Amino acid sequence: MSGSDRRPFVPTAPPFGAAIAAARAAGELVVQPRMGFATVPAMRRGLEAVRDVPARTVGTITLDSYTRVGDHASARHALDRGSNLNGYPLVTHGPDTTRELTANLDGGGRFAVQVRHGSSLPLDIFRVLLDSGLDATEGGPVSYCLPYSRTPLVRSVDAWARCCELLATRSPTAHLESFGGCLLGQLCPPSLLVAMTVLEGLFFEQHGLRDISLSYAQQTDFEQDRAAVAALRRLAGEMLTEASWHIVLYTYMGVFPRSEAGALALLRQSALLAARTGVERLIVKTAAEAYRIPTVEDNVRALREAARAAADADPPDTAADDGVYEEARTLVEAVLALHPDVGRALTTAFARGYLDVPYCLHADNAQRSRSYIDGDGRLRWFSVGLMPISAQAPRGSSRLRADDLLGMLSHVQSTFDRAA
Repeated sequence: MSGSDRRPFVPTAPPFGAAIAAARAAGELVVQPRMGFATVPAMRRGLEAVRDVPARTVGTITLDSYTRVGDHASARHALDRGSNLNGYPLVTHGPDTTRELTANLDGGGRFAVQVRHGSSLPLDIFRVLLDSGLDATEGGPVSYCLPYSRTPLVRSVDAWARCCELLATRSPTAHLESFGGCLLGQLCPPSLLVAMTVLEGLFFEQHGLRDISLSYAQQTDFEQDRAAVAALRRLAGEMLTEASWHIVLYTYMGVFPRSEAGALALLRQSALLAARTGVERLIVKTAAEAYRIPTVEDNVRALREAARAAADADPPDTAADDGVYEEARTLVEAVLALHPDVGRALTTAFARGYLDVPYCLHADNAQRSRSYIDGDGRLRWFSVGLMPISAQAPRGSSRLRADDLLGMLSHVQSTFDRAA
């Protein structure tokens, strides 16, 4: 680690973990958008609008696609030409500009900000966000490699180990969120999502981080999702012994309803799921998701709707077991038995097929597992390849057809649009 990577950290936003802990102590759900704009004035306006929503909120600076893949020259060219970017080019703007962006934004010490990026090799991003006075971000060595890149998994694991150590070394309040519970966004049975976010959490712990969050993406069935979040909380409580942690739920990340009524109904159901499972944070989607990039106003409306729906919901209660916990624990234990270093264990697990993400085409994924939606709307394993769990393929079915996959991809969208 270079000398510049050891310079003192000077924060420009309140600690992310402390903001979540304060909301939890007050019994309030934190709602968060996925929002990113290329220019400082637009990004500042978005952050201020989120801060001023009458609910517990945290801000998001989502980065652009060029920055995610390290093409900072193209990001600079786009800025210079005034071309549109699909996010904030953090590295190109640099730390001084980003410090100005977040100055005097803290809302009385409770408005924290997280950088979201999507990069499998994020060292430049981590350096600049820390130099900018920000120390909350997300991703993971698997969850930002397999779905989003062609980067070899072993290279991503090495890069993320260095990034975690940099984050932990530079800031005592650093927060890192695993994206492992959101693999591909859809059609991944809950046990693998739970196992993956816990494994990435263990990776973060091993590399020095002491404040983390674990993700889970809303899937196809409300009760199965309730069981999955309960399994995640139980397994994390057993496995993560050094870091403080909380759970973040994502509103459904697959094909979104095209009707406004259907989209809002799905958003409200995710808020209800958050309330009934007691998660600490909810990342929302907007009613505009299906057909355009959401505006600041779209995001503010989604935050208001989600906060209102969660506040009106019944309190958390016990979910019926759906077998998610046992499957997830089996997967985690099988991986950890491969090597004491979690990163080495993860790369070996994928090489042997002990972890296998359905419908993921990355070269380091075995591509032998498949999932399906059963007659009750729940995600099940059609085939598991070499994973140490059991499949539940429907009787008489030997393979899935292309039209089966297309039907599953649109299942949630069509269900909520029909209901609307």
